[in-house]
Amino acid sequence: MRSNKKFQVTGPLDPIVAVLGGEAVLPCSLFPAVSAEDMELRWFRSKSLETVFAYQNRQEQKEEQMTPYAGRTSLVGNRLNQGYAAVRIQRVQASDNGLYTCFFRKGHFYEEAGLELKVAGVGSAPQVHITGPEEDGVRVVCTASGWFPKPQVQWRDLSGEKFLAFSEAHTQDAEGLFSVEAALLVRDSSVGNVTCSILNPVLGREKAMAIFIPEPFFPQASPWKVAFSVSLTVLVILLLGAGCYTKREHSIKMQVRGEKETLCETSEQDRQTKEEVLKDAVMLQVQLSQLYSLYPWLRDNLQAQPDEFFTWPVTLDPGSAHSDLVVSHEKTSVTLKASCVNTADTCSVLGFEGITSGRCYWEVEIRDGDQSGWALGVCGEGVNRKGWVALVNAGASHESGMYNCPSQRGKQRFFLSTVLSEITVTHRSPSPSELKIPGAPLELVRPYLVAPV
Repeated sequence: MRSNKKFQVTGPLDPIVAVLGGEAVLPCSLFPAVSAEDMELRWFRSKSLETVFAYQNRQEQKEEQMTPYAGRTSLVGNRLNQGYAAVRIQRVQASDNGLYTCFFRKGHFYEEAGLELKVAGVGSAPQVHITGPEEDGVRVVCTASGWFPKPQVQWRDLSGEKFLAFSEAHTQDAEGLFSVEAALLVRDSSVGNVTCSILNPVLGREKAMAIFIPEPFFPQASPWKVAFSVSLTVLVILLLGAGCYTKREHSIKMQVRGEKETLCETSEQDRQTKEEVLKDAVMLQVQLSQLYSLYPWLRDNLQAQPDEFFTWPVTLDPGSAHSDLVVSHEKTSVTLKASCVNTADTCSVLGFEGITSGRCYWEVEIRDGDQSGWALGVCGEGVNRKGWVALVNAGASHESGMYNCPSQRGKQRFFLSTVLSEITVTHRSPSPSELKIPGAPLELVRPYLVAPV
C-alpha cells in the first residue's frame, strides 16, 4: 500500500520506436534520484498485466516472466544506484507493439509509470504487373508483404499526379505482419508509366516500383462500340432537347392560362364597375330630379340666407296683450292663462319694435305646439285686431293686413324681407313655408302672436 510519498517514477513522454528484428529499451527513473538496487522492479503489459521482466532481491525473477519474452529481455542496471533502470528487449517482434508499465516498490511504498512502444517494419519492395485489359482500360496490380504496421499505398503517373480510384486489400500473417494488394484500372492509353509506392506511416520510409504500359495493351474500340457511343450521345442530346422543349411548352401553356385567367378577372371587374356606375347614374338622376323639384324653393331660399338678415329683437308689448295672456317680466315670453274661457275676443299680443324695410329675422320657441294652435306673423300698425280668430283660422290675407305662418313645436326662425312693394315672410323649420304678399304697402309692421282659441 502507499504511504507518504518518498519518490516518484517517471517514464519517457514520447513513444519509443523500435524496428522489427532490432532491440528496444524501456527506461524509467526515480525522483528524487535515490538508489533502486534494493527495490522490487517490474515491467509488464498495461492491458494484460503479464510480466515482461521482474527484478527482486538484486536478481532477475525469470519464473514470473511471460513466455514470449523469455530469453529476449535483460536489465540495464549499471545506473540503479542513481535511480535509473531500463529493460532491453531484443529481436523485437510485431507483438511487442503496445503499452507498458514500470513498477518500483520499496517496503510498503510503490509508484509506477506508463510507456508506449511503437514497432515498425519495412517489408518487401512492391511488385507491379499487368493482369490484362479490363472493360475499357488496362488493369495493373501492385503487391507487397512483411510490413508493420499497416502500410499506405499510392499510385502516381509519370508527372507525379495521384490516382485516387483504386482497390486495396490487406492481410496479416501469424507474426502480425501485413501484406497488401492494390489494383488500378488505367483507361488513358497515353499515360505511359504508372508507379506504385508503399509507405510505412511510423518510420516515414517508402518503397516504390514503376511499370510502363504500352499503348497496344489497351483494348481497341470496335465499330459497333463506336456506333453505340455515338448513338447513345445523340439519344441523350435528343432526350435533353425534348425535355427542354416540353418544359418550354408547359411554361408557355401555363403563361397563356394565367393570362386568360387575368383577362377573365379583369372583364368581371369591368362588368361589376359598369354595373356600379349605372347604379350611381340612376341614383344621381333621381337626386337630380328631386333637386329640380326643389329648385324654386332653393332659389328663393338661397336669396335669403341667414347671414343676409339681421337679428330683430322681439320684445312683447304688455299693453297690447289680451287679458287672458300673461307677459313675462322680461317681456320675452307669453303664456295663456289656464283659467281662461272661450270668448269672442282674440287673445293676441304685439311686439314693441316695428319694421319698415330691410331684411330681418327673429327666433320664437313654441312649447306644447302639438296641442295648441298659436299663430305667428306680422301685421300693420293700424290693423283692427278684433275678429282675428276667423282670419287666423282661415289663413292671413293681404286685405286684412295680417301675414302669418303656421307654428310648430320647438325653436323656429321667421325671416321678414320688405322689397319695394312686396313683403315676404319665410318660416324656417323642418318643412319650409313661405308667404308672399305682392303689392303690400310699405308701412310699419309689427310681429304678433295669437294664442290658441
